[in-house]
Amino acid sequence: MLLHIPNVLTAEQVAQFRSALDQANWEDGRKTAGHQAAKVKSNLQLTEDHPVAKQLGAVILNTLAANQMFRAAALPLKIFPPLFNCYRDGGQFGMHVDTALRYTSQPPHRVRTDISATLFLAGPEEYDGGELVVEDTYGTHAAKLPAGHLLLYPSTSLHRVNPVTRGARIASFFWVQSLVREDSQRTLLYDMDTAIQQLLVNVPEHPSVTQLTGVYHNLLRRWADV
Repeated sequence: MLLHIPNVLTAEQVAQFRSALDQANWEDGRKTAGHQAAKVKSNLQLTEDHPVAKQLGAVILNTLAANQMFRAAALPLKIFPPLFNCYRDGGQFGMHVDTALRYTSQPPHRVRTDISATLFLAGPEEYDGGELVVEDTYGTHAAKLPAGHLLLYPSTSLHRVNPVTRGARIASFFWVQSLVREDSQRTLLYDMDTAIQQLLVNVPEHPSVTQLTGVYHNLLRRWADV
């Protein structure tokens, strides 16, 4: 499932993030890449233990905890502490698949990467290029979202970041270990949850709401990996 979640951060929060990131010390992003990914990666990143990364990452996690759309789509069990990157001056990240397991010195220490997430912190008008291109069974999709918006996509998918030829593409990225490992099952549960929420608005007293809610939870009970 490829999902655009709008307005995860407010415009004021994005401005605060950008102010903090503008004063941070960035390092070569290849330090955090796997052996194969490092060959096609050219960007800047904050280290995991950078004070700014920890501070802003905590804000992101707190915000996501209250975001109903994110919770319904990701069904998060663990979230890798958010990282931050910057692409400029032709920086890019060639086609790759994310590492299956990510380790960090911070809790939760180890995350199976079921879902990849990119939180855009620069508006599309601020830079040329820099599209996040994801390939899945339904084709190739290019995303360049407004600042404060989040894109979720399966970590199993091939994806790349196109070269940035003007300005700077700044973003946060992280991974989610979901309660439900399989993307197709998560998609079915998300679609069912969305339909149930709409029924609650349109016909809240209809008996089908209770029946469908039961089906949802029985499927989640069957598929959840806890």
